[in-house]
Amino acid sequence: MTETTDHLVDVDGVQVDTRHWIGGERVASASTFTDISPIDEQPIAEVAAGTSAEVDAAVAAARAAFPAWAALPVAERSAILRRVAEGIEARVEDLSRVETRDNGSLIRSHRRGVMPRVAMNFRAFADFAEHQLGHPDMEVPGRGHRERVTYDPAGVVAIITPWNAPLMLATWRIGPAMAAGNTIVVKPPEWAPLTASLLADIMHEAGVPAGVFNVVQGTGAEAGAPLTAHPGINRLAFTGSVPTAGVIAKAAATNIVPLSYELGGKSPLLVFEDADLDLAVEIAVEQFDNAGQVCLKAARMYVHSSLAEEFTRRVVEGAAKLTQGDPRDESTDVSALISRRHFEQISGFVERALADGAEPLLGGGPNEELGGLYFRPTILVGAKKDSEIMTEEVFGPVVTISTFDTEDEAVTLANDTPFGLAATIVTGDRDRAERVSAALDAGTVWVNCFFVRDLNAPFGGNGKSGIGREGGIWSFDFYTDIKNSVFSPTGWADAGTGEGGGTDG
Repeated sequence: MTETTDHLVDVDGVQVDTRHWIGGERVASASTFTDISPIDEQPIAEVAAGTSAEVDAAVAAARAAFPAWAALPVAERSAILRRVAEGIEARVEDLSRVETRDNGSLIRSHRRGVMPRVAMNFRAFADFAEHQLGHPDMEVPGRGHRERVTYDPAGVVAIITPWNAPLMLATWRIGPAMAAGNTIVVKPPEWAPLTASLLADIMHEAGVPAGVFNVVQGTGAEAGAPLTAHPGINRLAFTGSVPTAGVIAKAAATNIVPLSYELGGKSPLLVFEDADLDLAVEIAVEQFDNAGQVCLKAARMYVHSSLAEEFTRRVVEGAAKLTQGDPRDESTDVSALISRRHFEQISGFVERALADGAEPLLGGGPNEELGGLYFRPTILVGAKKDSEIMTEEVFGPVVTISTFDTEDEAVTLANDTPFGLAATIVTGDRDRAERVSAALDAGTVWVNCFFVRDLNAPFGGNGKSGIGREGGIWSFDFYTDIKNSVFSPTGWADAGTGEGGGTDG
C-alpha cells in the first residue's frame, strides 16, 4: 500500500480516494477499515468506515437532491447517464486494474467484458427510459374515460452490493434507478470497496448533480445496518447471502420498504444423451470462472449415464489445464478466493464432503505451490444427493458430477433444492428442451448456452434465490410508483371544444 496524499492511494497505478462521496463532496470518517487484496493478502488501503452518521448525511443529501432530479425531463437525465457510460468506457483500464486488485477477479474479463457491460448498464437503461418513460400518455380506453399510466420515481434507493462483481452488479441497479428519476445511496462491499469510489468520480465528471449519487463505505454492521433500517429510503436492492437477506428484511419491514433481492444459487447443469458433448464440456469447465465465486454457476452437474464416463473425463482434463495464479496476468484462468475466512469455509465444505464419501477427481484442497488464498479447481463425484455439498451454496471452485437415466429423473434432481436462480440444459432435442425448461424451477434457464442475457430481459430467482425481477420494464416496475390517472369525459369547463377532456384516448 502506497499512500500518496491523505485519503488517496495508488492501486496498481490508479489513484483512488478512500473517503465517502456524500452530497457531491468527499467526506472522511473518524475511523477506517483495512482493505486487503486476495491476490497476496496484502493491505491495499485504509478506507473510511462509515456509521449511522454518514448514512444519515447521505440519505439527507439524496432526499434533498430528489425533487430536482425527478423533475428533470427524461431526455436530460438520459443524456447525463450516457455521459456516465462514456466516462466508464474512457476508464476501462483503470476500473479493471482496481477491481482486479481489490477482489482478485481476472483482469482480462474486466477489459473484454465486465467493464463494457458496466457502461451498458447506464446506456441501455437511459435508452429504455426515454422510450418507456419519456411518453407519459400511455392511455387505456375505458368506458368513456381516459386512463393514463405513468411511472413516478420512488425516491431514495439504497443499494448494497456484493464483493464478487461489485461494480457490475451495483450498476445494473444504479442505472435503471437513476434513469427512472431516483437518487441513490450505495454501500459497497467492505471486501472490495474501491471501484465505487471511482464511479463517484465518473458521475461527478459526467455532470450528475450533487446528492443524486452517494457512496457510504464501511462494514455491514456499522454502515449497512443503519442504511437498511433508515426511514428515509424508499427502495432497497441487495445482492448477497440468504442469512444477511433475512436480517435486512426484518429491518426494512419496519418502514414498509419494497425489496429487490438477488441471493444465492445451487444451479444445475443437465447434459442429456443427445447433447453436443463438446459444448457440454465447454460449459462445464466455464463454471470455474472467477474461482467459482459466481451465484449463477452450475455447481451441480447431472449427466446421462450413457455419456457420464466420457463427459467426466473430458471435464477433468479441461479443468486440469486451467492456469491458476495472479489475475493481473492475462494468461490466468483461475485466481484466489476473496478472503481468508471464505477460503476456510470452502476448505470446510470440501473436507466434510470427502469425509461423507465424495471422491475428488481433481483438486480437493489448497494450491500448495501458490499458497495464500488459492484453492485448486475441484471436481467431486459420488456425493450423496442430500449431502451438504449438494444442497448448500459453496461459492468456490468446486463442482459435483452425478448421473441420471431418464428425463424425469433429471428434472427431479435439478429441482431438489431450495434455490431457484438458474439452470442450464444441453440437448440436441428441441422438444425435450421445451419440456425440461418449462419444468425447471429457476428464474433463468439456458439451453445450449450459458451466461447470456439481454438487459431488457427479466432476471431474478425463485425460492431462496431472491425476491422480484429486474431488467427492462421489470426494473422500472420496482424503482417507480406506477400511477393510473382516470379522466372523466364530463365536468370540464371547456366541454365540447375537444380540448382538455375528450372521451376515448
